[in-house]
Amino acid sequence: MKKTWSKSLLFLMLAFVLVLAACGNNGGNAGGNGGNGGNGGDAGNGGNGGNAGGAEELTMMWWGPEERHKATLEAIDIYEEQTGISFQTEQLSWDGFWQKLPTLAASKSMTDVLQMDAAYINDYVARGTLADLSDIDLTGVVDDAVIENLKINGKLYGLPISQNAQGLAYNKAELEANGIELPKEGWTWEEYFEWGRTAKEKLPEGKYAIGDGASAWDWINWYQTGNGADPLFTPDGLEFNLDKDLFMEFHQTFADMREQGIVPPPEKTLSFLENDPTADPMASGTVMTRGATTGSVSALETMMPGQVAVINLPVGEEGGGWAQSTIFLSVSADTPNMEESKEFVKWFITDMEAGKALGMTRGIPISPEVYAELEPNMTTGDKLGKELYDIAVPHALPFYAIAAGFTEWVDTYESTMEGVMFGQTSIEDAYEQMNELGNRIAEQNAAKQ
Repeated sequence: MKKTWSKSLLFLMLAFVLVLAACGNNGGNAGGNGGNGGNGGDAGNGGNGGNAGGAEELTMMWWGPEERHKATLEAIDIYEEQTGISFQTEQLSWDGFWQKLPTLAASKSMTDVLQMDAAYINDYVARGTLADLSDIDLTGVVDDAVIENLKINGKLYGLPISQNAQGLAYNKAELEANGIELPKEGWTWEEYFEWGRTAKEKLPEGKYAIGDGASAWDWINWYQTGNGADPLFTPDGLEFNLDKDLFMEFHQTFADMREQGIVPPPEKTLSFLENDPTADPMASGTVMTRGATTGSVSALETMMPGQVAVINLPVGEEGGGWAQSTIFLSVSADTPNMEESKEFVKWFITDMEAGKALGMTRGIPISPEVYAELEPNMTTGDKLGKELYDIAVPHALPFYAIAAGFTEWVDTYESTMEGVMFGQTSIEDAYEQMNELGNRIAEQNAAKQ
């Protein structure tokens, strides 16, 4: 039987784990050489996990909107019925997940199975917290070239769940009601900003065409790479590149729009909570556009039925956005239930009944057989996800993950740029601070080689 942990119980359990870790002087494994996780052999055949290793319960955590939570719990119900293995589960928001996971990783108390994102997987591999899943046979399920592309130092640390893509969702109904021209596929950054300015003139007070992207590190990375410069950091974390001209240009544009009331004021921007019906920037009716992925746009459609449409991210000369596998299921390197965990993660992406339950809540299923089964009965939200993917593919850049060691930079970028938004830090000073920190981290990474 599934158990969903309450917040109070979680805090008590976490405190207890940290006390034990402190007493035993058994800290995290930061700076390790990647998880090993033992040699599990073939992790089952999908569709019938079995209870070969004898574990009676597994633990699992993931992030996402309510729609994903419900679908995942339904799939787990099916697995429990097939195998007799029960689950303790925890469902979190994106921010909540990444705030909590570092503590669990440091105390070696991560769940047996966990959702993992391409933006962070390099860092958790470097900490030695993820098991090597290379021995799971995915022949006929995932193309060998895809698997090879996802390996880190020759090993696979997460099974790809889906094909995903990044784009923008927009409130088509309200834009049309206010006589605003709808976004056009392939629009450039300049066209995006100008559209925001023009649309704001036709919107009622307190509504905005575009949001403030100043504090999101991936937005400056998209702007930089789309306009022909190198990504912020190389995958190995040994090089850092923050283009000053593009940084100043990007942030000055948002500063001007902030002053002119074209984007929401900082206090409003920082109060948004995606996928919350009353606090989501778009579902609340405040902002007409926001970032969305193949796997997340259906949640907006659920909150705003019949109002949502999708478009690609703005592009530069090199393109914009990404389209590839970015969401994975990983296994803790410290799990005592390695075999059972491996069996489950393979089942999760190959079992047809699981696929029907999960639908498109994490993007287009990686298994072509599962997708073929789903396609005739796709919901409106699912169709929006597929449409977003098809629009993103022609313009897509590579997916740029956070390099190992650079989570500090990402966290500092967010807080520093929030200071810029409130006028506490100049854009020039913010550039100097972020450039100095990025180069220092790269040098520290190089010194460890």
